[in-house]
Amino acid sequence: MATAYALPIKTAAALFPLLALLLLLPTAVTLYRRHGVMSPGRTLSLYGFLYYLLTAYCMTIVPLPKQTADMCRRFAMVAHPQWVPGNTFSDIWKEAHHKIGLNALVLQNPAVAGTVFNLLLLLPLGVFLRYHFRRSLPAAAAIGLAISLSFELTQWTGVWGLYSCPYRLFDVDDLIVNTSGAVIGWLLAGPVARMLPALEMLDGRALAARPVPFGRRLTALVVDVAGYVVASVFTAAVMIHQDGSAPTWMLVGIFVAWFVLLPLATGATPGKRLLLLKLVADDGGPLVAWRLTLRALLIGALMMPFLAGLFLAVLTLLNEPYPSGLFATVRDSGTQGAAAILMALSPTQLLAVMVGFTLTAVCVRKTLRHPDRLAPHDRVSGIRNATLPHRRAVLAAARGAGQAADRAPLPVARADAEAPAAAPGRPVATLVTTGPGPAKDQGSAANSR
Repeated sequence: MATAYALPIKTAAALFPLLALLLLLPTAVTLYRRHGVMSPGRTLSLYGFLYYLLTAYCMTIVPLPKQTADMCRRFAMVAHPQWVPGNTFSDIWKEAHHKIGLNALVLQNPAVAGTVFNLLLLLPLGVFLRYHFRRSLPAAAAIGLAISLSFELTQWTGVWGLYSCPYRLFDVDDLIVNTSGAVIGWLLAGPVARMLPALEMLDGRALAARPVPFGRRLTALVVDVAGYVVASVFTAAVMIHQDGSAPTWMLVGIFVAWFVLLPLATGATPGKRLLLLKLVADDGGPLVAWRLTLRALLIGALMMPFLAGLFLAVLTLLNEPYPSGLFATVRDSGTQGAAAILMALSPTQLLAVMVGFTLTAVCVRKTLRHPDRLAPHDRVSGIRNATLPHRRAVLAAARGAGQAADRAPLPVARADAEAPAAAPGRPVATLVTTGPGPAKDQGSAANSR
């Protein structure tokens, strides 16, 4: 049984680094917009959830069968879904060979082992949904049912059409057991969550230490550079299609518009706006064009050699004549492949790549060593980043305003309003106003004395 689960776990471990790299930028954008910080605790929790979910899916589809002409005949017994609840008990009785005993019915019964596995499969999901995502028990049950249904549909459709017929059984009992596992995980997460620090507390500590996190600014810069490259490529493609060429000034114009004109008009580049950042002057005054231009030139000096080196490297690899045996060497792993790519570059191109990497490394080092984590272009231009409220802060402020409104006192009656009649043996409480201050209850004051 353990050997059958080794291959799915190895497959998930091999795929996870690529998945983590692909999801790094959208994950960073989501966390910074929602929480204002990408704290190590929350990041570890989120990537742990992604790795678990990838492993769970691999458990349900791996190993993949070999595609053969008689595949549908070999898997004919699982071609139709099992819609009868409780069929698992029949499988347990059948695997026990109709014998009553602890070993036959439980310890050595593969049907019991499969049911326990299905129960444990989504148990971590319930823990994550309660601790990381703060979902309620009904929400955890619904999400567990939806993910279990996706497992079963993936199996029933032959991995969504990859195979001409299913190779695993769609069983309604699996839906019930998987969902029960998610519910049990949610219930068990209560004591676990009390032992672990709250993610909101970890976020608050990180924000208190660095109100404008370096990673948040770096993510905004990556988004801006990617947006600039995409806009430049798209514009160049349109101009080449219409006029047959794309002038150099087009790249400069897009750069100026992206990093100077848009911040001058809106206070932020598109990447900073996405990451809820804005540019402010050190002296508190408005942004001026020459400071933004100086800042943009410094950013360009840092990133343009790097981008140019990568661009020339791609052109070298994509255009003929190819260096002799290049791709045969690139296919080999290790230093030989890297050496082949470097040998394909001319000295000038290689120097551009090295200069770009060096400038980037120096800029990052100087930024991290500065007490306020200000980058060189921030200090020279006199323009720095400031944060806009992230989503959790906005929601917290809205809840605080609502609670304050609920606690607000009712309007005080006028002093000359008709006082209520006194109850027998009890003094009349009259309202006494003293200037602009709040009205005082004279009867209550007398009683307190």
